[in-house]
Amino acid sequence: MKLAQRRALRLAMRYAGAVAVTVFFLFPVYWLFMISFKTADEIYSYPPVWWPASLQFSNYAVLFKDGDAATVGNSLVVASVSTIFAMLLGTICAYSLARFKTGGEHLANWIISQRMVPPIAIVFPVFLLYVWFGLVDTYFGLILLYTAFNLPYVIWMMRGYILDIPRALEEAALVDGYNRWQVLWKVVFPMCRAGLFATAIFTFVFAWNDFIFALVLTRTEVATYTVQVTHYFGGQSNFWGKISAMSVLGTVPIFIVVGFMQKYLVRGISLGAVKG
Repeated sequence: MKLAQRRALRLAMRYAGAVAVTVFFLFPVYWLFMISFKTADEIYSYPPVWWPASLQFSNYAVLFKDGDAATVGNSLVVASVSTIFAMLLGTICAYSLARFKTGGEHLANWIISQRMVPPIAIVFPVFLLYVWFGLVDTYFGLILLYTAFNLPYVIWMMRGYILDIPRALEEAALVDGYNRWQVLWKVVFPMCRAGLFATAIFTFVFAWNDFIFALVLTRTEVATYTVQVTHYFGGQSNFWGKISAMSVLGTVPIFIVVGFMQKYLVRGISLGAVKG
């Protein structure tokens, strides 16, 4: 009986610890959402108002009225298109590295090392180059940069997933008359579908959350939401209602993407993808 009680106590303590950790990490998200629905008096009230008396949508209405919400659309366009291009080009490069040893054994290591370069170290030379070619504050310029910056990550991850696919399956398809492109499309892609989705999600998030490149390389036409949020911080006061509302608008798409792709994300993370 005592042993059963000790086990029950340990289990209860584990659940209590899990609940405490969950609440600790989710509280900032909850507080962000609540601030976006509060009035100015409730935001600055003391003691804090944990739940608004009534949900106010005025903070969101101001964002749409002033056109600030369009920056979320800019982020969506830039992140989505750059993710598509990075996945397309990166998967083809990864297949070449995995199956044909293109560039030798160490090319993959060199490629992933490029992803480790701090953005702040290259943003100024990139800015000068973009000024020269007239790419500042353009969709094409930002998409091109995000695609190039995320390619090493895509290549490295997809190379690992492709290495997990038995080569015999591809050889059998070639014997049946498939060419290499058909093998890639009808054999490789379906076999590493979970890895494709998982890599695409992370690539999208990387582009979605970028700040330094968007700050330097955009002005007004293609400014992203991460840059727009900084406009609400002032020397005299901060517009917390706008800050929280814009942050919520910038967070919801990520929740939606991860929610729909959750099963692929979990499977993709649990696969290989770290082979040398």
